Amino acid sequence: MSQSENFKHIIRMYGTDLPGKEKAYHALTHIRGINRRLARMILKKAEVDPEIRFGFTKDSELKRIEDVIKNMKDYKIPTWMLNRQKDYLRGGDFHVISSDLMLVLKSDLDRMKRTRSWKGIRHELGLKVRGQHTKTTGRRGSAVGVHRKRKGQK
Repeated sequence: MSQSENFKHIIRMYGTDLPGKEKAYHALTHIRGINRRLARMILKKAEVDPEIRFGFTKDSELKRIEDVIKNMKDYKIPTWMLNRQKDYLRGGDFHVISSDLMLVLKSDLDRMKRTRSWKGIRHELGLKVRGQHTKTTGRRGSAVGVHRKRKGQK
């Protein structure tokens, strides 16, 4: 069997099509909730070379990668790398990926709106949330600015 027969062009993982042509660490970043740094850590814990093209990974390596993503605490990935630290509802630290991340984000926004927090109100109104200036940026609709005088008006 030649190497081209072992190559997989698309690998399906956590509801996402990962490109086989990209390096392993970069291909994992296509999964929502996994950045480059976390992808390298996952591959290190799964004992997979991060520089290999992802299409050449074996099925056993893919299973190890999925296991590391599913059980990050068991593989001693630092807490500061997880995206849900001291979770409000479930308690504890864990990492959320793919479609679950969107649901958690939506529930957080709904909770902020329901409790009428500052951020929740800003989200409701569609305004900037993190303290940015809003006098000149973030405008929608018709432009606000200086009106020129028309001919004949003084």
